[in-house]
Amino acid sequence: MTARAAEGVSALDIARRAVQLARRAGAEQCDAIVVAGSESTVTVRLGEIEKLIEAGSIGLGLRVIQGGRTAICATSDLAPDALERFAAETVELAAISAPDEYAGLPDPALFGSARDAAALGLYDERIEALSPDEKIRLARECEAAALAADRRITNSDGATLSTRVSEVALVNSLGFEGSYPATSISLVAEAIADDAEGKKRPGYWFSAERSLSRLGDPAEVGRIAARRAVDQLGARKPATARVPVVFEPMMAVSLLGHLAACATGDALYRGATFLAGREGQALASPLVTIVDDPLLPGRFGTRPFDGEGVAARRNVLVQAGRFEGFLFDCYTARRLGRATTGSAARGLESAPAPSSSNLVLEPGSLDPADILRGIPQGLYVTALMGAGFNPATGDYSRGAAGFWIEDGQLAYPVSEVNVSGNLAQMLADIDAVGSDLAWFGAAAAPTIRIREMTVSGR
Repeated sequence: MTARAAEGVSALDIARRAVQLARRAGAEQCDAIVVAGSESTVTVRLGEIEKLIEAGSIGLGLRVIQGGRTAICATSDLAPDALERFAAETVELAAISAPDEYAGLPDPALFGSARDAAALGLYDERIEALSPDEKIRLARECEAAALAADRRITNSDGATLSTRVSEVALVNSLGFEGSYPATSISLVAEAIADDAEGKKRPGYWFSAERSLSRLGDPAEVGRIAARRAVDQLGARKPATARVPVVFEPMMAVSLLGHLAACATGDALYRGATFLAGREGQALASPLVTIVDDPLLPGRFGTRPFDGEGVAARRNVLVQAGRFEGFLFDCYTARRLGRATTGSAARGLESAPAPSSSNLVLEPGSLDPADILRGIPQGLYVTALMGAGFNPATGDYSRGAAGFWIEDGQLAYPVSEVNVSGNLAQMLADIDAVGSDLAWFGAAAAPTIRIREMTVSGR
């Protein structure tokens, strides 16, 4: 690993030292998270290198809990004297913060282990070994394919290849210690086509993985970006109507994100979720099963333990349409008289909070073409804009683009329309689920069809 804080000093060594110093300064309970890594970004535009960045970083986050009083501080100054002062100052801040009876570390019986991290496919040495020239070549290959894909592609916003190699370590004062290496690589391209009257129609595509072998073929990423730009040429507005709406996999993933944000203990205790009081009840169509699984090998949300050191585990959010329950960290679980689900996410400067890991809407058996078949008129969504979602009520309204469906076929491109409904009703109205499961970062979904939504056009 290149993610070393200093000569021979690992992220785990630093986290151990921070906990020792905090305890020596009087901390009752404490934990430390360290993230050390190197990252690179290369952007190629019109064949020329526009940006080339190589950088390394390391940061420490320390949480101190004194009788329910909590302080969280972060630093990148890891010199011995500076680290000692940092730990003492964090303990002092905890002593003057407001008490909270629910603050505290996990029960040691819940601790996970980093022993099986290698089996989770979090690290690929080939990414660490990529040279700058190889990264530039991959980005150039991607953009060149986009520019050559169709004569109607007139410009490019470039292709960007990014990599990261890191080491994550977590240590607490109750005896938990864990660390693991992780890598990631992503490639994104944006192509531009000129529509009538010079209107620009951009299209983008990307691939993001933890291993080089899973990364999408660069030329194919470029060609898909070009196709998505060209597909929008001549887009127009349909008449406002209540019609079936089909979400392609990437857009179905966006619906998963809205649902997951509402299915956390944090949203529940704050009264900011339309899912309150619905545990064990029918929520979605029986065709819908949604799982949060941090143990899937090689995925972005995969981890051996959560942000508090609790063992990672698979959690079912929706089973055949029934809402099974929320995701909890230790704090929200205590507030609500529940048990943690091992779902704590953590930043260097923030408290643990419940969050999804790898979110999957399980596929059905239908071919995507069969999902369109039988729709007299409807909308096929390939892009969503805006943030028109209310988690407290489930009300949903977002700008959209895609294709108008006529007689079971994609008839013509549409843009500048709005799709609206209520997420609970949308989930209940899913009447077709495709077999084409696709991953986008830490979430995956197939094509889905919603029986009816309001599409606002002209």
